[in-house]
Amino acid sequence: QRNFGLLVLLYFLQGIPLGLATGSVPFLLKNHLSYSEIGVFSLASYPYSLKLFWSPIVDAVWSPKLGRRKSWILPIQLLSGIGMLLLGSHAEEMMQTTGKPDGPSVWAFTGWWFFLVLMCATQDIAVDGWALTLLTPGNVSYASTAQTVGLTAGQFLSYTVFLAFNSKDFANRWFRSEPLDTGLISLSGYLTFWGWSYIAVTLGLFLFKREERTHNEDGIWDVYKIMWGVLKLRNIQSIILVHLIAKIGFQANDGVTSLKLLDKGFGTDNMALTVLIDFPFEIGVGYYAGKWSQQFTPMRLWCWGFMGRLLAAVLAQLTVAAFPAEGVTTGYLLVVIAQHVFSTFTNTIMFVAVAAFHARIADPVIGGTYMTLLATVCNLGGTFPRYFVLRMVDAFTSATCFPNPAADLAKLKGPLVTEPFSCSVQSEKERCVAGGGICEMQRDGYHFVNILCVVFG
Repeated sequence: QRNFGLLVLLYFLQGIPLGLATGSVPFLLKNHLSYSEIGVFSLASYPYSLKLFWSPIVDAVWSPKLGRRKSWILPIQLLSGIGMLLLGSHAEEMMQTTGKPDGPSVWAFTGWWFFLVLMCATQDIAVDGWALTLLTPGNVSYASTAQTVGLTAGQFLSYTVFLAFNSKDFANRWFRSEPLDTGLISLSGYLTFWGWSYIAVTLGLFLFKREERTHNEDGIWDVYKIMWGVLKLRNIQSIILVHLIAKIGFQANDGVTSLKLLDKGFGTDNMALTVLIDFPFEIGVGYYAGKWSQQFTPMRLWCWGFMGRLLAAVLAQLTVAAFPAEGVTTGYLLVVIAQHVFSTFTNTIMFVAVAAFHARIADPVIGGTYMTLLATVCNLGGTFPRYFVLRMVDAFTSATCFPNPAADLAKLKGPLVTEPFSCSVQSEKERCVAGGGICEMQRDGYHFVNILCVVFG
């Protein structure tokens, strides 16, 4: 039980920067960047999908004094903590100026998060391998449960809880009698807190957890050769192909639906409330999905989740299309919550099922590499299409900014709009609004791209 708790803690720590990089920060950037620029930021999550390339080094190079897995976990967590402290010292300023003429480029801002995700990805290799020996052979399937509960809790804290308490609308609505222009938690403060927490947990792991003595079975190149041998297995090639293309069907839903709702005026306070209500269901489903993966074959469970997730993408598009003209109503909020819960339910089923399948077929001798090989292609299938999907949304969107004869010249924040121009991307939309214009959308690329993805799925 203590080893299971340790795994949950280590996976939880990975979820903290991941929840920010893949959840909260894109939402915070939506008011400043176009979908294409947010697509550039999505590249920050790529290390988690490419960790296969350095996993043999993590499996084969280590210090006998620290232990096979602690040799990597300890320094990686320390670097992660330092990275969050450094980023936290000027995160707010970078958020406000990213992509602006006097601020850092989107690529520079993405680089900081790329580093943090790189650290998490490397730690995940070591933790995945450690899970195969920390748990008894009869309980190894529960490694996927520990991963689901830990990662979900960490990402929930950095995505849902942070997004809620960072939102001034949420704070003013639920916690304040007099409204203010800031939320209860800033990005800088959050990063600083968890930077120190990372360092504290690293110290505790160094002092109080001993790892069983092992010896090097293979060198680095031996592990690469073994990995190449695994890649030549026909069954492995089949599952890799499935992993690479299967998630294309839900990419528009996963990457754009929530951003599109914010675009229409759903509000970060309502979005935070939606994901907050969703969390207990996600944890509960993760627990029971771990049990179901022992009662049913994991891939059968995965297929059920796959069909449900395609349906969830269709329901999400209908929900966006039905956005009320008068704004968010209680009924519509309940519909969004129900749609989000169903989408999360199917996503969690797929995640736990495929993780249980990977744990079942992995070879403990090269556990870190074997698990990482399978997890890498699974993650890559959900990562590499998103950049292109977000660019396609901008490409297929058509919107025109028209001059507004009734514009109040005293309230303009930019040059007055005197003739129509395209406002399909965020920067042009901001110029339109600042100049008193009216941005009217003729074609929403989200609907076309989502249908394309679902048909492919």
